Amino acid sequence: MLETWVVAPTCLPVVLRRCHACASERFRANGKFRVNAHHKLIDAWLLVLCTRCGETAKLTVLERTNVRSVRPALLARLHDNDAVLAAELLQDPALRRRNHIALDWTDAWRLDTGGSDHADLDGEVIDVTVRFAARIPVRPVRLIAEGRGLTRAAVERLIEKGNLVSATRLTGRQSDDFTFTLKH
Repeated sequence: MLETWVVAPTCLPVVLRRCHACASERFRANGKFRVNAHHKLIDAWLLVLCTRCGETAKLTVLERTNVRSVRPALLARLHDNDAVLAAELLQDPALRRRNHIALDWTDAWRLDTGGSDHADLDGEVIDVTVRFAARIPVRPVRLIAEGRGLTRAAVERLIEKGNLVSATRLTGRQSDDFTFTLKH
């Protein structure tokens, strides 16, 4: 039996960065941008709000960039406060490094198993492909437990017995597509 599961975001992740006003470390992005032009140069920031005090922080998207070098479609999306663009930019490792931030995906994603039931199929082998709609770091053991209706300890026992195998390491975090085989 073949199944395809999809890990998809449900909202923007929490941005982890220290607030200068209240020392909180959690910010919420709402898809708003600020664009500022200085003659031929342009700056653009993604605005994030502190979850405790509401203070606004700016994440640099463009800094002193020549206006002519910015694609008109990108500029239009910045001016339109495109939430999809905000999600794309938060996924960009260069933007995260430049702004010294990390992302917390807790409660910001869901697992779609395609409606497969959790019935225990004795003697059947199930091949599952897990696809990520965004680069969301999740523990494969947690995904498998949630997708099959098991506890994480039960999934770890299946791995130890050799009834759950994968070419990808199932311990740690994973954000790339992978497959696994479950033998009942």
